[in-house]
Amino acid sequence: MDRVLFVLADYPVTLETAALAAAGLFALLLIALLVVVIRQSQARTEEARQRAEEAAAAQAKAAENERHLADMIRIQSEMTGRMQTMSEIFGSRTSDLARLVNERLDSQGQRIGAAMADSSTKTNETLSKLQERLAVIDRAQSLFAPRGPIEITLEANPTDAEAARFAALAGAGVNRLSMGVQALDDAALAFLGRNHSADEARRAVAVAARAFPRLSIDLIYARPDQTVAGWTAELTEALDMGFEHVSPYQLTIEPTTAFGRAVARGAWTPPDEDRAAALYETTQTVLETAGFDAYEVSNHARGEAARSAHNLHVWRGGDYLGLGPGAHGRLTLDGARTATVAHKGIAAYVAGVAAGTPWSERDSQSPRDAAEEKVLLGLRTVEGVALTDLVELGRTEAAEPLAGLIADGFLAVDADRVRATSTGRPVLDGVLRALLT
Repeated sequence: MDRVLFVLADYPVTLETAALAAAGLFALLLIALLVVVIRQSQARTEEARQRAEEAAAAQAKAAENERHLADMIRIQSEMTGRMQTMSEIFGSRTSDLARLVNERLDSQGQRIGAAMADSSTKTNETLSKLQERLAVIDRAQSLFAPRGPIEITLEANPTDAEAARFAALAGAGVNRLSMGVQALDDAALAFLGRNHSADEARRAVAVAARAFPRLSIDLIYARPDQTVAGWTAELTEALDMGFEHVSPYQLTIEPTTAFGRAVARGAWTPPDEDRAAALYETTQTVLETAGFDAYEVSNHARGEAARSAHNLHVWRGGDYLGLGPGAHGRLTLDGARTATVAHKGIAAYVAGVAAGTPWSERDSQSPRDAAEEKVLLGLRTVEGVALTDLVELGRTEAAEPLAGLIADGFLAVDADRVRATSTGRPVLDGVLRALLT
């Protein structure tokens, strides 16, 4: 008889039964170990599969980005080829064409929505040569699929105004003109360094109004010794010119500019804060009474159709492709918002395009930098920004600084969008500093 080791619940445990139990327990442990090993192997297999899928997706995305970049380089190359052809035709005037190409295509992306151009051709240039230069508009439209009616804006100075020339520009597709009037006072124009007179500005606006479907003018106020009464009269006179969009900019003094140095020398004194504020309020009142809505801090339009599509696209954070020497752009590349700057100077630009490197600068913005830029631009408009854009920056209605700016009446939240109020817009720079720092 086997020797009884001990009794468990009235059951005698012998050496043989203990050995069998130990063997059974060992088998169970072995099975458990095998299950763990199999599951770990399966997990590693699944992880390897996921890594392979992610690698394949990343490779596909990289290939897509390369195709996207190649398309952009091809477009730049084709546009550069046209610039070189024009160089043979116009010789030393190629710099004029470069600026025209640069600005005209500055806000185009995968699909054209709007274009902005600088007036750069000479007023005494023959219309045939002007039309050849403006063929770039047709070329751009053939390279990009329009997403609807295209707004093509030309920026011009009053000295550029000539009826036949403006008619040629309109015939080439320019449908919006922005005229740099700046002031309707000869002394003010001289102070601002402009080379046109008030009468020339009046005549130029009249010529432009007959040639283009949409017309905008720029004005500068808060000039030295400017009074509320004088600005009211000047703005009221301007409103009789027939434009539907106006950009009144308050004169700002930067220390490193000629104006800043003149102020530092005591050559002249800018308006104090109270007078500057009064001039701002006068601007809002006069324009609102005339039917212009302030859809952006410094831009007023008579109805939504008169708003600048080019500017709105930029303020909304859309992509835009800058073509030509020195052109700036914002593109989504490799999943990141990317700031681009083309090579400056025609020779460097042409060489860069030929080498497949059209940009002298290509900086990927961090998600936070891109979000901050969107907020900085978006809060300038009456559309404001989505509340989620601020949440991404750690700003919520329930916490400072957003909560305080709302309570103090500088910002308002409506339908999940944050907007600057009439109180906040005049001091928007300070509001933005408080919000983002």
